[in-house]
Amino acid sequence: MGLVNTIALVMVVGWASGINLYAVILTLGVLGSTGSLILPESLRLLTSPEIIALACFMYVVEFIVDKIPAFDSAWDAVHTFIRIPAGAVLAAAVMGRVDPALIAMAMLVGGMLSAGSHGLKMSTRLFIN
Repeated sequence: MGLVNTIALVMVVGWASGINLYAVILTLGVLGSTGSLILPESLRLLTSPEIIALACFMYVVEFIVDKIPAFDSAWDAVHTFIRIPAGAVLAAAVMGRVDPALIAMAMLVGGMLSAGSHGLKMSTRLFIN
């Protein structure tokens, strides 16, 4: 993968993980397994049929939970401790095997973008509810 593609994937994975982590994992898994996106070796486990099925199940659960007022805010509060670290880890995994300083930078960027998008989603939902 080229440098620009890697940076873009780090940023997109980090940002989107803050909104819907399971959709990100599902999308990466499906695109990687169909060959539409060449994933780094560190993300190839997402192409496993079991991971894809679990991500699809959790996506459906989150889709349903998002329709229930108040419960959706509680779901988001719990997922603060899931989405942000997962966004950071996925962003770091995009880098593959490179200098540890670059992996740390990707992790920080992914975590920041994930925290920002999750915070915006969560605060908007609280305001609406």
